[in-house]
Amino acid sequence: MNGVIIQFFHWYHKGNLWNEFTEKCGYLKSLGFTAVWFPPATKCVLGKEGRGYDVYDSYDLGEFNQKGGIPTRYGTREEYLNAINKAHELGISVYADIVMNHRMGGDEMEAVTVHQVKEENRNENIGEPFAAKAFTKFTFPERNGKYSQFIWDYTCFNGIDSIQKDNTELKGIFRIHNEYGQDWNQTVSSEFGNYDYLMGANVEYRNPYVVHEMKNWIKWYLETTHADGLRLDAVKHISVDFLQEWIAYVKTELKPDCYILGEFWKDEAEKISHFSDQIKGMISCFDVPLHYSFFMASEKGQDYDLSQILKGSFLEKKPVFSVSFVENHDTQQLQSLESTVQDWFKPLAYAVILLMEEAYPCVFYPDLFGAQYTDIKEGKEVEIIMPKVEILPKLLEARQKFAYGEQISYFDHPNCIAWLRKGDAEHEGCVVIISNSEAGYKDIDLGKEKANSVYKDFTEQRNDEIKTDENGRARFTVSAGSVSVWIKMG
Repeated sequence: MNGVIIQFFHWYHKGNLWNEFTEKCGYLKSLGFTAVWFPPATKCVLGKEGRGYDVYDSYDLGEFNQKGGIPTRYGTREEYLNAINKAHELGISVYADIVMNHRMGGDEMEAVTVHQVKEENRNENIGEPFAAKAFTKFTFPERNGKYSQFIWDYTCFNGIDSIQKDNTELKGIFRIHNEYGQDWNQTVSSEFGNYDYLMGANVEYRNPYVVHEMKNWIKWYLETTHADGLRLDAVKHISVDFLQEWIAYVKTELKPDCYILGEFWKDEAEKISHFSDQIKGMISCFDVPLHYSFFMASEKGQDYDLSQILKGSFLEKKPVFSVSFVENHDTQQLQSLESTVQDWFKPLAYAVILLMEEAYPCVFYPDLFGAQYTDIKEGKEVEIIMPKVEILPKLLEARQKFAYGEQISYFDHPNCIAWLRKGDAEHEGCVVIISNSEAGYKDIDLGKEKANSVYKDFTEQRNDEIKTDENGRARFTVSAGSVSVWIKMG
């Protein structure tokens, strides 16, 4: 089975997402999607305006009247569970987005001792420690102990970005002193000196009670939702020691076949690989370097060397643990990691991740359905239109029908590359060719068993037919700045 994931949301998504998925699930199944990545379903500090990453209460999936209402941005708990059930009815796995790095929207203030640190180097202190107050106590009064009696207090956090001192609010990064340490956790990314802190109230995973609660929570979550996998947000900010223990618990005691996918945002495959090795092969990771290669290729046009498109990618280094994507909610326009692949190159990028032998691809919602949204940039309202990638359904169909078997690559030209998928007992195979410049071609040997065969472009980008000679060789073509997928006729 050629598995493929749909990221069924984007940052500016509006409307009831769970009900929309239930309605579109059949269409996604017909395109060959085998898994769906849903956004975080938990209640946020911003209520219906939150995207799920500003997590307040992980047990509230749209059930309790907290933070301004019962539903989350995406719907109610019942609608969420219905969407998952619909996916399962059609044989689609569900990957749930999990945010474990931080909490936001504490219910009560507590007295804390904090030490402000420099944002550009969190290991450098500013001044001396001092007493303050902070919203570090989470009691979830509306939930009133249902599902969990656990109360989060200042000992559950080691950093925060907002405090009160002498009745004045101060903003910055403040390290919280607690009985588990007066410094950051060291088993995290070394960016900014130490990247334990990201936002909100930063969870302290040296606290054994927190670790125990997070194990109890994920047991409840998996039993409640029956999710098939987890997408872990911002893992480079979370203690590797904790992740090793927690993921092992999920894999050994709860759900051995649970697919776990981490967002380890680094543009160097070696660092992603090192992280994956630390988790002992229990986690896959997004191929961030490949995304940046697509972005760079779309920016440079014909000056980009396509023969190097996989160079330095996580797909190249550890294909079994790699998930390839063209872009996502963080890289779309107006977001913090904006690196939007230009529209002209997206068909070529999707051909790479959908039709190559080893990739496990993830398709972004706007690329399939389109999207339109507005946001503020530099004080002005900006409107963004993301047109759908018209050829994408054809490429998805080609993945399901033809992209099987051994791959032979023809990465021998800076502006035109191709690869042959030889097929298997049930699938004929195909020839994929892409160009980022003028029209091009590749001379490809399909073997004598394909002698005197006629080929057509499944994507309908070209209308000509190509015939192999008596030895099974032919010259396969591609239009300028385009992709063609050649399949055997008859």
